[in-house]
This record gives sequence, C-alpha cells and structure tokens, in this order.
Amino acid sequence: MATTSIHPINVTLYKAIDYILNESKTDNGMLVSTLGCTANGIKAEKEFDEIRRMGSGRTTILAQHMIQSFLPGEVTPEQAHLIGTQLAEKLLGNSFQYVIATHIDKNHIHNHIIFNQVDFVEYKSFETLLNRGGKVYKDIQKYSDELCLENELNVIKNPELGKGKKHYEWEMDKQGKSWKTQLKNVIDRTIMESEDFDDFLKKLREKEVEVVYRPKNTIKIKFRLPDQQKFARGRTLGWYYDVPQIKKRIEQGYLLRTGQTKLKQRTKIINTTTERMEQAKGLQRWAEIQNMKEASKVLNILTTKGIADQTELENRSVTTYGERVQLVGELNDLQSKIDDISDSIRMINQYYKYKPVKDEYRKATFKKKFAKEHEKELKHYDNAVAEMSAKFPNRKVPSIEKLQADKKKLIEERNTKNTQYKKIVAELKELDYIRQTIQDYLDKGATKERKQEL
Repeated sequence: MATTSIHPINVTLYKAIDYILNESKTDNGMLVSTLGCTANGIKAEKEFDEIRRMGSGRTTILAQHMIQSFLPGEVTPEQAHLIGTQLAEKLLGNSFQYVIATHIDKNHIHNHIIFNQVDFVEYKSFETLLNRGGKVYKDIQKYSDELCLENELNVIKNPELGKGKKHYEWEMDKQGKSWKTQLKNVIDRTIMESEDFDDFLKKLREKEVEVVYRPKNTIKIKFRLPDQQKFARGRTLGWYYDVPQIKKRIEQGYLLRTGQTKLKQRTKIINTTTERMEQAKGLQRWAEIQNMKEASKVLNILTTKGIADQTELENRSVTTYGERVQLVGELNDLQSKIDDISDSIRMINQYYKYKPVKDEYRKATFKKKFAKEHEKELKHYDNAVAEMSAKFPNRKVPSIEKLQADKKKLIEERNTKNTQYKKIVAELKELDYIRQTIQDYLDKGATKERKQEL
C-alpha cells in the first residue's frame, strides 16, 4: 500500500528540488523524471517562475510537494517510480511542470513529486483548477489507491485520517457536511460572481454568511455560516482565503469574464469640478481646453482603430484579451517543443560521450572488474540508450545538426510570437487607458454644456 501527503513550497524552491534530486538517494539520478523543466534546482525554479509570470496574477506559493510512500519491500525502485509518474499524470494531466524523484535511501521507498503552482495550459493556480474546497488530498490518495490496485498492491482504509484533520471533521467531510468545506464552497462561488471586494462582502451577506472585515486588525477577515458556532478566520481556511488573495481572485475572475482590469489607470484628465476650479473661472477654462485636447487625441485613436462607440471598444478589449490568452498558449507550446529538442540533444550527446566506454567494456577480458571501475559511465550510457529507445522506437535517431537547426527555427518563431505578445499587451493597456480617459472626461473633465453635446 502507499500513503500520500501534500504541502506547499513558499521559499527556496531550488533547494527543495535539489534535495529530491540527490544522486545518493535516486540511484545516481536513474530514478528521476521531469515534465517541462530541467532536472536542476536553479534552472527548474526559473522555468517554474516563467510560467507563473504568464498568468494574470502572482502567488506567494511557488510549488506543491507531494510525497507517496510504500511499505518496506513492497515495490521495486523502478515500479515505485512508474507509479509515481502515473500518479502525477493522473492528477495533473500533463498540464503542470514537475520533477519526480524516487528515494531508495531508507527502508521504505518513496516518491517526491514537486510541481509548479501554476499550470502551463490555462495559467491558473493549482487551487483554482484542482483544489477548490481544499480536498485535493482525497483525490491524491484515491488515485494512488487505484494505481496500487492495478499493480496488485494493498490499499489503506480511511486514508484521510492522519492528515491533520480531526476525526469528527473527517467524518463530516466524508458525508459532505464539513462546515469548512461548505464555507469554502460558498466563498469560492461568491468570488467568481463578484465585481469587486465590496460586492463580494455584500453578496456573501445576502447568502446569510456572516462576515467581519476589519482591515486595520491583525485578523482582517473572518466568516461564519448560519449554523456555525465560531467564526473561521480567512487564514485558518487557508492562504487562498486571506484578504489579499481574495481580492486577486476577484480581479482575475473579472478579467477572464470581461477582458478588462479593475486596476484604474491614471489619465491626463484634469478635474474641473473642484471648489478651486469653480472659484477660478480662468483656470477652469484652461483645464477644460486641456481636457478637450486629450479627449480629442483619444477620439482620433479610436477613429484610427475603427472603433465607433463604447460597445465596440469593450468588444475590442475582450477580443484582444482572447488573442493574448491564445498567444500565451502558442508560446508555451513552442517552448515545450524547444525543451523537447534540447532534451533529445542532451541524451544523444550523452550516448556518444559514453559509447567509447561501453565499447571498451564489450572488449574487456575482465568485464566485472571493468564494470565496477566504470559503473557510473556505463549507467549513463544505458540510461541514454533507454531514453533514446523510448523516444525513437523506430530507431531513426535524428542528427545533432538537424535537431539544432529545428531548435533554431523554433526559437526564431518563439521570438516572433513574443514580439506579437508584447504588442498585444501594449494594445490592451492602450485600450484600457482610452476607456478610462473617456470615463474621467465625462465624470469630471467636461462642462455641462460639453457633456450635453456628447
């Protein structure tokens, strides 16, 4: 049987990755697999960070660390590693970068699986995609049990016990009645329905959830269901339910629905409705002229873009945001292909590097002695052969020159699309500025007469 656990990584991700990649624990690196990243702590951390920065918001969680432990003598290292890889695929669906390392330094073999907090398909967080309600540990154990049964291993009963939950709470969760689960579900749904944080608080209260929000206090927010005895602090429910993250999640949801951001840009429109302006008519007139000039510039830009009214402006923003999302996916796909070719080049170079040692072994009179003296080199060679056989089952291995040429072409295509991506981001920013300028002009930058004309 196998037990599982999961916890977030908030700092020094590269150290955690380097720890699980320790060659003395992974049979000289033979029991290591990766997806979308390099088997190196510093490089993998940078590759994880690149994907996180592609999303619409930053998270303080860098990655998740899963551990799957088997009974002593229950599995071989190779079988454990295969099950760990299948577990990652089953949970993450090949949508998250990950590093898998099987440790054999203790009497019980165990897998370490570190995966990025943000996926490289939709650029959403792990909580949003797979851990709503905080129940992912159940899915992990369930998938692990299914894989153990497929491999004729025993499974454990009541896997949720021992994961930091009280027995009563676990029983309520099992029946779908846990107050924490219910509260998180209500909060999650309300976040996706809300326009801003104030709207979120209002909607929660309409759903009879008692909310206490005191931004100046140490405990900034707490919640209580109608039949719940004590308040639950946002932090107690989890990092994802604290005020800063709730606000970010509301902003991200709004952006996905509308293509607009709630972050208000500062425009050049001067407020002509202040008391100072009312008292100094000459100053007010000057400000109105400046505002008219700025509004005229914006209208000229709209004309150039072929945008006739507010509805077309909103539609263009949503369409442009959709183009951004699509382009991000294409950039990620190109990067995956580049990484794949880089991996092929690495394994082929490794093959040719250690092939002379293998040739000497075949010719050696005392093969056992030679194998002992060159154990590491021979393992590297065998590993390269195994990788190449899996990658090129028809045994048609491309030349290094062809792979490098293909890689160069993909990099050029990626650079071109990256230029397009920067233009789209600039376009979105410009459209948002235009929208805000028009709004500011109508609200505080035009005289009553001018507003009537508009």
